[in-house]
Amino acid sequence: MTRSPATPLPPPKARRRLRETAALTQTQLADRVGVTPATVRAWESGRTTPRGRKREAYAKLLKTLAEEETVRAPEPEPEPEPQTEAKPQPQPEPQHQSQPQPVAAPEPVALTPAQAFDALYAFSAPALVRQTFLLTGRREQARESVERAFQAAWEHWPEVARDRDPVGWVRATAYEYALSPWQRLRPRHRHPEPPPADPGDRTLLNALLRLPPRHRRTLVLYDGVGLDLPETAAETEASTPATANRLLRAREAVAGRLPALADPQVLHRRLAELASNERLRAAEPPTVRRGGERRARLRTRAAIAFTVALIGTTALTVRTAPTHYEPPVSPGQAVRGVPQRVAPGALSDEELELRQKLRDQVQDGPERLSPRLE
Repeated sequence: MTRSPATPLPPPKARRRLRETAALTQTQLADRVGVTPATVRAWESGRTTPRGRKREAYAKLLKTLAEEETVRAPEPEPEPEPQTEAKPQPQPEPQHQSQPQPVAAPEPVALTPAQAFDALYAFSAPALVRQTFLLTGRREQARESVERAFQAAWEHWPEVARDRDPVGWVRATAYEYALSPWQRLRPRHRHPEPPPADPGDRTLLNALLRLPPRHRRTLVLYDGVGLDLPETAAETEASTPATANRLLRAREAVAGRLPALADPQVLHRRLAELASNERLRAAEPPTVRRGGERRARLRTRAAIAFTVALIGTTALTVRTAPTHYEPPVSPGQAVRGVPQRVAPGALSDEELELRQKLRDQVQDGPERLSPRLE
């Protein structure tokens, strides 16, 4: 059995041009194909390629848009045939009139790195704060996680600016920081924040927080953000089967607590409502950028101070360390069983008599004994 060849698709830029020419938004085109707007955005940016039935439907719709564009395009007018006429004599130009100069088209102004960063932050920060709130259930932690992620993006801006999906880069960093186990050791984590006012939102948020962090992140990316399964697997650094298993288990756990959310479309709508009902705001882009620069300066100064202290300690050790080995002196120990030495006192009569006797005897010792016969 041979498989039919895949339907050819125009380049990503041509897909976007066809959609904009037809005055269609990404949401409208996604509804006609049967996918999410995030999927259409990924197709037009070239990050992913449609497959299967979605590819056939997408290619058919693009072909229809191309045919409509061809019908709407005006037919080119025939060029007039050149006629040979007498050249007019040049008239003398008046001295006091100036010739109109052709106006050059303004060139596109390139954004500076700071302007590009501010534009990216203003475009994606509010949505990222709402998404991170679904992962943590804490408003301040969600805002701080997004700000830290953008500060990291500013430190690695050349790399982030060249990335095909800079929003995805920041989102992955924010999720990693928000779900870090070190967050539980912070004093702020011990004090719970007020839950949502709506009972339904409070129940859904509690159901999300009861999920394991990996399952919760997969559910938010797929049903909340609207990423495809391969994109969700790539962002969570897992295989596609493992990501699908996590997604099914997360949906099953949420549906067990809230049977009304068994439908994925209803779950997607409720997650969007839960994130939108909370009053979450992000700081201004210059504040986040300056905070990242201040943090980088503090780390640099701390590293320099540590290096200087290490060099000074090493120099002091080299200066004061001995140049040869000296064996250690064993500490003294008390000897037990020996009577204490008594200080000498006055001699007794017997000791005086014995001393005098020893002095009077011959120094060479007693006389030699010789054998005798009796």
